[in-house]
Amino acid sequence: MMAIVIFDVKSTLFERGTPLKVTKAKAAENRAALVQAAGSLFRERGIDGVGVAEISKRAGLTHGALYAQFPSKEALAAEAFAAAFKRGFERMTADRDGRPATLTDYLDYYLSFDHRDNVATSCAMSACVSEVARQDKVLCDRVTEGFEQLVAVMERGLGASPVKAENRQRALAMAAAMIGGVAASRAVAKADPKLSNQILRAVRRIVGEVGGEEGQVEGARGRARATRKRARAARSPAPSTQL
Repeated sequence: MMAIVIFDVKSTLFERGTPLKVTKAKAAENRAALVQAAGSLFRERGIDGVGVAEISKRAGLTHGALYAQFPSKEALAAEAFAAAFKRGFERMTADRDGRPATLTDYLDYYLSFDHRDNVATSCAMSACVSEVARQDKVLCDRVTEGFEQLVAVMERGLGASPVKAENRQRALAMAAAMIGGVAASRAVAKADPKLSNQILRAVRRIVGEVGGEEGQVEGARGRARATRKRARAARSPAPSTQL
């Protein structure tokens, strides 16, 4: 009898004050809502600045629903960060007009005024990087994985550069500069918007140079010119062979 009672209690969540049996589909929906809400709130107000009550409210759920899904706020934070990294990398590396994204696309996406100004949907690392070292290891592990993903993306996009360093060193420095650049730009934006913009533009230029972006851009321009030349030649009438 005791086992049956315990089972019944665990299989019932109280949402909005009403007992509700939760199906697997509903449980998955609740989990996704909590992860989304937590990710946005953590980026907006910081990890330590948000409690489980606010996360639950933003998701439209109760404490009970949250703790039925996650054993702790830290576990929720770890999953929220992992989900945010996944979405961010998908947006950053998505094809542009049917062509693969390039280093220029990556940098234009990350080091943009829009990315800086929309904290709630921005990279979780740039929004919360100063807090992560004070959190539990489970969250540090997710952030480390996300950082390594960003480094890998940068390394794949590298071009020839006068910088005398190994590719991984270049990619590490670029990723760190991008995250720190956005964070620094945000930090001074209210007091000195001009300085904020200068920081972002400076990091964008230097990171591009370290990554060998200029050579890639020139190469792309050369290929585009050649394509246009071939297209013009194809449209031009063939020279007459008649005497």
